[in-house]
Amino acid sequence: MIESLRAFGYDLPSAIADLIDNSIFAGASTVWVDFFWAGEFSTICVTDNGTGMTEATLVDAMRPGSRNPLESRDPKDLGRYGLGLKTASFSQCRRLTVRTKVRSCQPATRCWDLAFVAFKKKWLLMREAGDEAERQLKRLSSLPQGTAVLWENMDRIVRGQSADNAAQKHLFHARINGVERHLAMVFHRFMEGKRRLKILVNDNAIDPWDPFLKNERATQQIADEKIAQLHGRINIVPFVLPHISKLTARKHTEAAGIKGWNHQQGFYVYRNERLLVAGDWLGLPFTKEEHFKLARIQLDIPNSMDQEWEIDVTKSKARPPDGFRDDLKRIAEATRARASEVYRHRGKVSARHSSQDFVFVWQQKIRSGKYQYRINREHPLVKHALAVHGTDVDRLLRLIEETVPIPLLAITSSEHPDQHATPFEGSSSAEVLDTMKAVFGAMRKSSVPAVQALERIAVMEPFDRFPELVESFKETLKKEAK
Repeated sequence: MIESLRAFGYDLPSAIADLIDNSIFAGASTVWVDFFWAGEFSTICVTDNGTGMTEATLVDAMRPGSRNPLESRDPKDLGRYGLGLKTASFSQCRRLTVRTKVRSCQPATRCWDLAFVAFKKKWLLMREAGDEAERQLKRLSSLPQGTAVLWENMDRIVRGQSADNAAQKHLFHARINGVERHLAMVFHRFMEGKRRLKILVNDNAIDPWDPFLKNERATQQIADEKIAQLHGRINIVPFVLPHISKLTARKHTEAAGIKGWNHQQGFYVYRNERLLVAGDWLGLPFTKEEHFKLARIQLDIPNSMDQEWEIDVTKSKARPPDGFRDDLKRIAEATRARASEVYRHRGKVSARHSSQDFVFVWQQKIRSGKYQYRINREHPLVKHALAVHGTDVDRLLRLIEETVPIPLLAITSSEHPDQHATPFEGSSSAEVLDTMKAVFGAMRKSSVPAVQALERIAVMEPFDRFPELVESFKETLKKEAK
């Protein structure tokens, strides 16, 4: 059974975060996460100064599934299954040692060793840590109370590695950086709050990562909403983050988060201020597009709604109940519109300041007193197509020009003046951007400088209708140029 506990889908950062959940519930003000590099004998130890456990409580905590997920819980409890200590640990290691002490009492120790269990073919929980483990657990001895969790035999992380291998050591330390960033994000509200939880990784305190940039003057906080249902109430606070021009280069880089600006947009689901989901549209009919990347929405749920929100063991996934979906969709649409407007405004300003003439696809001409409609041969994309394919494209354009259904257009405009689709109406932003990239590429191949090409796109139909996409396209090009 214990072997089956290794398959719950944790990665290293989320597994360590699960241990810190227990530390927070135990009232810890400081948590130390210590990585010890020794090749395949490397270890990780998480120590806190919380209330600790009695020996009986420790033994119970070491039993898999020691709690019923359906029983009522303390509103501040960050766990659910009574599995976190074991599943998180065994997902990364094969030997788990826990030492804990209550104030004015002797410490208690218990150890699960999967190799020992397999050898004895019995569920034997050991009472001793072992000589090497004692050295890793020494931090707890200087505390009046607390708990230390030690991982050894970390086969999922350092199996077969050598302490002298510089590349493997570098990778191990890169994992440390990933853990630091994850913890800074998941527990940022605890580190920012009145209690000021301190988390130290190898004795270096980590700073909280606020996804909403609440301290930035240009951040827009939209009115919060509280929505109640049978099992509890959720609180929603939408934010629109500042445009890149309103942030320092360092702040803009930091605010991109672990996944990058575009992928960090969406809902941030918290349970008791602990982040579960960082940037997701929660199955709502939205995609992550560049001009919506400033939209981030804080969503708080109580732990009484774990089942309704389908919170998984790893605390990394959530799915909103059907009863909330319409409200979440409405709030998301409003926030996305505000985020897009930031780019739309910037794009309009750029277009107004452009020195380029407006570029039309179609031109109206008068010949022998009659109106004719011709495709603009100087349009960058048309010009490029003609240069590459010559006569064939010209013949096609001539056919289109000579068969414009003018009578049908006139009748429809007269009878249904409001029913003509606008350019790219009903199309995705990706389709607009794809065409925009093609036009930009055509101009660059014609030796038009990038800055001038972007200026021309801003005043070119149909892109003049999408200033927010023009602006986000500019940002993308700047990032690619770095």
